[in-house]
Amino acid sequence: MRTRLFYLTVALFAFAAIASMVVHWGATIPVRAITALRWAGLATFFGYAVLRRSLTAWIVLGMFLGGEIGFDFPAFASSLHVLTQIFLLLIKCIIAPLLFGTLVSGIAGHSDLKAVGRMGVKAIIYFEVVTTLALIIGLAAINISKAGVGVQLPVANSAQSLPVAKPTPGELVLHAFPENIAKAVADGQVLQVVIFSILFGTALAMVREERRRPMLALAESLSEVMFKFTNIVMLFAPFGVGAAVAYTVGHVGPSVLLNLTKLLVTLYVALVVFVIGVLLPIALIAGVPLKQFLRAIAEPASIAFGTSSSEAALPLAMEAMERLGAARQVVAFVMPLGYSFNLDGSSLYLSLAAIFVAQVAGIHLSLGQQVALLLTLMLASKGVAGVSRAAIVILLGTVGSFGLPAEPVFILLGIDQLMDMARTTVNVIGNCLGTVVIARWEGEFRPTRDTVASERVGAS
Repeated sequence: MRTRLFYLTVALFAFAAIASMVVHWGATIPVRAITALRWAGLATFFGYAVLRRSLTAWIVLGMFLGGEIGFDFPAFASSLHVLTQIFLLLIKCIIAPLLFGTLVSGIAGHSDLKAVGRMGVKAIIYFEVVTTLALIIGLAAINISKAGVGVQLPVANSAQSLPVAKPTPGELVLHAFPENIAKAVADGQVLQVVIFSILFGTALAMVREERRRPMLALAESLSEVMFKFTNIVMLFAPFGVGAAVAYTVGHVGPSVLLNLTKLLVTLYVALVVFVIGVLLPIALIAGVPLKQFLRAIAEPASIAFGTSSSEAALPLAMEAMERLGAARQVVAFVMPLGYSFNLDGSSLYLSLAAIFVAQVAGIHLSLGQQVALLLTLMLASKGVAGVSRAAIVILLGTVGSFGLPAEPVFILLGIDQLMDMARTTVNVIGNCLGTVVIARWEGEFRPTRDTVASERVGAS
């Protein structure tokens, strides 16, 4: 029954898509009939989700339903944005205590501080190599597609302004260190919370055993409670994700999507190339159990895609990697570090978007200038996790330092949500893979029974 409902859903959506194409070619089909097909597809998928009993299925249903509501009822879709804000607020209240608890217990509970330092060096090297490859792929993709060539900059956009402070290198470094941990938590400065937690955990590890034990137990209990807290909040995920998609579709509209289809396709294709050409070989070389890994990242990736928030997927991603077999101390250390230094999707987007700005402005950048731009983005993109609209902030600051106009950046603002959905998903996937790879590298990956069984089936 469940399989039949799934195939019926696919068939209904396919018929709706074909009917829309036929109408575009000049045929006469009632719009209500096409709309009815889409809603019938949503109804059958609802039945599938009920029988499937999976959070991922409900999240996907929320995304599809949100897209349909945003398309059919854009005014009503705007009022649903409050559901997304509620979901993100609930997630944000998890981040700081979860990071503190997991990092402190992961570092202080480790018997060898030298191993923690070694693991940190390995993680940073891995992050830099992978993000550099992402920047290169983004650079190549936009030079091949030339999505910005011939784009007419709307006059209205030139009059817009986005309040962005261009950070100096010194300010970027200072931004990473907390002045007041309470202020860092209140402002959502993830990197500052990470650094404080690392220092606190290191200091706790240097304290005598009888003094360390109570605080370590508190940190471990805190992380356990926050994981359970996360499970409760995730029950609201289909509503939050659906509302986010509805709001985006209702505001962007099909006309804007058509104008920037080439750029969107370039980004999505480049991200797929990165996943298949970089992340997949890394997973194969590291011996990551692919089937189990894909199953583990399904829910975090779908949440990241729907909400465009890496933070929203962080608690679930950490729990999923630990359940997959990565040691808790590795997950607690590598995953938060990756959220600041391993933004694969954002790095690829930044290189692609910067050249797009130059193409729209009609400015040709030589290969040397593009390499210099790439190096600047590689440094500037570090440590901006938790900054609102971080990619746009970094992009505006970088294009300004290279003498490029800021006006073309405003073209991206209309579809930034759609681009953010894809790049955030790749950020989450890349960090999950990096965590497993480092765990393998450190000999701290203990496959669960399901993982071992899957590997045996694959081998046979």
